[in-house]
Amino acid sequence: MIRFENVTKRFRGTSRPALSNVDFEVQRGEFVFLVGASGSGKSSCLRLILREETPSEGRVVVLGRDLRSLSNRKVPYFRRHVGAVFQDFRLLPTKTVFQNVAFTLQVIGSSRAFIQQAVPEVLALVGLAGKEKRFPHELSGGEQQRVAIARALANRPQVLLADEPTGNLDPATSVDIMQLLSRINANGTTVVMATHEAGFVDQMQRRVIELRHGEMIRDERHGGYGDTSSIPSLAPEPERGAAAVAALTAVLELHREIVETGTVEPDVVDAAVSAASIAAESEIQEQVAEATQAAAAESAAALARQTETEDPRPASAQPAPAQPVTRPAASTGSRPSSPDPVSAPQQAPTAQPTQDAARTSAGRPPEPAPQPPTSQTNPIPVVEALELDVAELGLADRLGLGKTDQDDEVGPTS
Repeated sequence: MIRFENVTKRFRGTSRPALSNVDFEVQRGEFVFLVGASGSGKSSCLRLILREETPSEGRVVVLGRDLRSLSNRKVPYFRRHVGAVFQDFRLLPTKTVFQNVAFTLQVIGSSRAFIQQAVPEVLALVGLAGKEKRFPHELSGGEQQRVAIARALANRPQVLLADEPTGNLDPATSVDIMQLLSRINANGTTVVMATHEAGFVDQMQRRVIELRHGEMIRDERHGGYGDTSSIPSLAPEPERGAAAVAALTAVLELHREIVETGTVEPDVVDAAVSAASIAAESEIQEQVAEATQAAAAESAAALARQTETEDPRPASAQPAPAQPVTRPAASTGSRPSSPDPVSAPQQAPTAQPTQDAARTSAGRPPEPAPQPPTSQTNPIPVVEALELDVAELGLADRLGLGKTDQDDEVGPTS
């Protein structure tokens, strides 16, 4: 029915041939898919079968005729046995559905009686019965493609060529067109279809000829579309900056809590650590690492101050205080004198030195002083305002870390 014998096709002005040593044969009644990437040579094969092009080397034989030796005068008679369907429907916009289908028969000189009988039959075959008087603009895309298929089948050809017939259609309509082509093939018409629809090829399991850069790399019966792993994925990229802003907000809130109260709630710590770990995988990994180191020193100083406040031992038995951390003044006004809540617990207990003296006079060693509790708190990621360029994240003004005026600065209190 169709035979390619070592066919090579070169177009003028191109260095790579469109087809290179393509060799296959299609039997009568087969349904063959031509698959491959754009530019692999699928459409070139269909144009050679339709005698729109002639091969540079090799032979193309269709219906027992060598198309290279076929004269131009006989090409229209040859094409009466070959129907063609394209991605763009190529309908005549000023003619009705009936007239578009009948036009092909009128060109080849069919009788008026044959046209009046064949056109309604082929329109019923493609599911357009009752729409003979409509114009193309009154039809949907799927219906226009059905008109194109009916036009190709009007002369009852032996071969039907389809070049991406579902390329301009929605998925549901594409399924209807494929079912129509399958019914046409079941009636004995040979169908050769070029397509990129991997789903249809995998489901129908017909013969598949795969082309790559003009070379035939696979000829498989009852095959699928092939390897689709090289097709790039369209997975959305993660939004940059969201994790950084979330982590920065969390650690700044934690820093404010430490400065104001000197204590930290465990839930706040966990939330800050979680946000910082997310940000560590994002674009501010290095900045969060530096902020975490600074937070460890701030947390240790805060815990040391809290231990001093709660320790009942006298000043001589207490460990050396931790390095104090400079804090901003909470208010500029003078405060009334009041008992210091920090120094009061240090002056109250006096029984411990008396008990140690009694134990020494009795010959017993004094009891060892209790050690301050060891902190088990994990390092808390705190972001200092000067270590992160929060202005770039759009948070400087909202968090009060933007530029300041000299008139806003507060001097020492009286």
